[in-house]
Amino acid sequence: MAGSQNQEDNPVAINVVPMVDVIFCLCVFFMCSFKFKQIEGKFDTWLPKDKGAEGMPVGSIIEEVRVALLWDEVKGEVNRKIGTRLMPDDDQLQGAIKSAKDDYQALKKTDPSFTIDADKRVPWHEVVTVMNLAKRVGIEKIEFAFGAPPPGTVPK
Repeated sequence: MAGSQNQEDNPVAINVVPMVDVIFCLCVFFMCSFKFKQIEGKFDTWLPKDKGAEGMPVGSIIEEVRVALLWDEVKGEVNRKIGTRLMPDDDQLQGAIKSAKDDYQALKKTDPSFTIDADKRVPWHEVVTVMNLAKRVGIEKIEFAFGAPPPGTVPK
């Protein structure tokens, strides 16, 4: 029988009711004090305070060197542009970056803002090549832009 105190059935009599009560109370305590960590919707970021709409002084003009890397579906290659000028080879691109940096420094500015705006279909080695060209010219601060969505995905 389940609760019998017969010495032949159970040589050591242990009363487990208080132990079950304590374990139940501990389970209730831990379930009530448990807090779930919210992972989604919260990102730890360290964004620059002097960039963006919140940190820009009123009436200021954004001066930057921006290289756009666009994927050409027809040719299956990357088009590199500074402004509207197409830069097919590395020497031309490096020269244009250096010229833009020199123009920026001629205005008594210290370090130009260099931004790489790459399409998500552009291979990473192309982005790294542009970064290396900028480093060769002497640009230390390189930023990445969030590019426009591919054509056909923008709602009208």
